[in-house]
Amino acid sequence: MLARAPPPRPCSSGVCIARAHPRAAAVAARPGTTRTTTTVAAAAAEAASNGSAAAAVAGISSSSSALVTSTVGKSTNILWHECAIGQKERQGLLNQKGCVVWITGLSGSGKSTLACALSRELHGRGHLTYVLDGDNLRHGLNRDLSFGAEDRAENIRRVGEVAKLFADAGLVCIASLISPYRSDRSACRDLLPKHSFIEVFLDVPLQVCEARDPKGLYKLARAGKIKDSDPV
Repeated sequence: MLARAPPPRPCSSGVCIARAHPRAAAVAARPGTTRTTTTVAAAAAEAASNGSAAAAVAGISSSSSALVTSTVGKSTNILWHECAIGQKERQGLLNQKGCVVWITGLSGSGKSTLACALSRELHGRGHLTYVLDGDNLRHGLNRDLSFGAEDRAENIRRVGEVAKLFADAGLVCIASLISPYRSDRSACRDLLPKHSFIEVFLDVPLQVCEARDPKGLYKLARAGKIKDSDPV
């Protein structure tokens, strides 16, 4: 049987609320947890009496005016919540720096092959990586998007945001997409700190890509069976 955990020690200041009760916030959100909720409330009250409630618990303040919400896109009244464990701590745990390697080029230029080869090489050197492949993502995350101009831009935007999260988690994120427009790639670059976005353009001649034609897209295009909004 698992040993019963000892009761948490009382804190002398609000700074230790999260440390003394690491599961308090998660447990308090479930029904039937009055005891834990009361513990958190008591700790917050103690912190407030010491004048450090805002520093102790994010989002808890003696004045509602301290909560600054934002409107981002179509989302209103949202609040950015900071956590004690950030990118620096995660990178320290993994012993590596998170970044994005963005591979762009024509269909058939070898983007996916290079992405997997790079991931395998880095893995062999002890680095944690993740590959975001354009076609793979359209099987799930971006399955609702077409190849029209507007949806192509949204496709790249979503991949850029996901790549940013992976880099923030401390991983080497390798994204391989056609991504033909510099403006879309620049928008993804701007999401990350300087020197954390490495762009790789596979400068392979069209004739070579068409000779490879791994998905048969060029053959379909030559036959007039692919429209401007299709993936070539």
